[in-house]
Amino acid sequence: MKKFMQNLGKSMLIPIVAMPIAGILFRLSAEDLLNIPLFQAAGIVFDNMDVLIAIGIAMGMSKTKDRGIPALTGYLAITILNQGLTLMNPDLDMSVFGGVLSGLIAAGLYNRYKNTQLPAIFSFFGGEKWPITLTILIMIPVAGLASLVWPYAQAGIDSFAQALVGMGAFGIFLFGFLNRFLLPFGLHHVLNTYIYFGLGSYETPDGETVQGEITRFLNGDPTAGFFLGGFFIVMIFGVPAVALAITRAAYKQKKEKTKALMGSGSMTSVVAGLTEPIEFTFIFTSPLLYFIHAIYTGLAGATLYLLSIRHGFSFGGSVIDYALNLGIADNGLFILPIGLAFGALYYFTFYILITKLDIPVIGREKDEEFGEAKDEEEYELELSHSKYEYMAKKILENVGGKENITDYENCMTRLRLVVEDMSRVDEEKIKQTGAHGVVKADDHNLQIVVGPQANNVNAEFEKQMEQ
Repeated sequence: MKKFMQNLGKSMLIPIVAMPIAGILFRLSAEDLLNIPLFQAAGIVFDNMDVLIAIGIAMGMSKTKDRGIPALTGYLAITILNQGLTLMNPDLDMSVFGGVLSGLIAAGLYNRYKNTQLPAIFSFFGGEKWPITLTILIMIPVAGLASLVWPYAQAGIDSFAQALVGMGAFGIFLFGFLNRFLLPFGLHHVLNTYIYFGLGSYETPDGETVQGEITRFLNGDPTAGFFLGGFFIVMIFGVPAVALAITRAAYKQKKEKTKALMGSGSMTSVVAGLTEPIEFTFIFTSPLLYFIHAIYTGLAGATLYLLSIRHGFSFGGSVIDYALNLGIADNGLFILPIGLAFGALYYFTFYILITKLDIPVIGREKDEEFGEAKDEEEYELELSHSKYEYMAKKILENVGGKENITDYENCMTRLRLVVEDMSRVDEEKIKQTGAHGVVKADDHNLQIVVGPQANNVNAEFEKQMEQ
């Protein structure tokens, strides 16, 4: 189940790639900013998240390198499901859950029947094309069954949403806490997807009904954004404060190297809304620090709620989203002084605990003895744009070579591998290539935390695998 949920969370990242540019264009072209109606077309990305999620899951969970046909099956599955529901009951809307269900069915059919051999007369429809036919045939009764079952599920979801919102500050605290707490397991995306794209509904001035905190906020819902605003505090102030604390706590001889790594990680958090390059420097070294980080994330959101401060984003809590969406926020400027206060809280908490408990975060590691198997070039390696090929080569060597790899892919910050024998993975050598961390999720799933350059490293890794 853990492996399945990790793969599901990874697959949900695929459509998220479309969100940053869509959100930026949607906001910049709004009436209260540049007022360019044509560019409002970018908002369609958020209106079709169920379709994008179905395609992403079908692609991500299909066991193949060529994702074209799985993407098509995912699209067919969700469109047939939505049309079937409309025909049976126009009031039903499975939203994100429909996308998840359709994607899972499409991926399951592809994996099970992609090698099906049909009689010669039907051979054109065999092999990888057979799941296309099966998807159409199977999704019709699925849509019929969903039209009978989903009214009860929809009522349950509505009750959950109302309960979560009804919890007030505690509900927002709980979401923020779980958002960080589940990150090491790669499961936070599952939770995020519902909150961002499924929670609540709002009818826009032109009569369109939209769902989810992000979509409702961007369309002007005055009740949306309370589940989102706290991330501005964490990503713009909290994570950089953690980086500063780690830098200040570093031993003198390691301070410059630590400063360089923490500086780039902070910039990634502030500008891109990606926190993993910093978080993975202490997440496994000190579960205590990470638990506190999760607590503070929940506390940030709850604080804004209690002070009636509402803000939101299209992609993440970056400074870009903060500035672009300030015009449709409530009391958004107050996030700045509150963020500074949380930054101070983060800094002093982390600095005191790191120094008093002598936590071996980066910059405070004990000196290691390197054997002859680790040459000087490896020891001195820094992750940079010019060494992606070398990094990929060394990673492949230290995970047991091609014969030990059964699948590989990347998300925004991690290289995700499936290995036959985890005992052949040399974690220390992998870290020497410049990776920020190594996560052994289970006996076969390995995640190598690279940072925003993960896509570049994966491209070179793929070349090494094909040689």
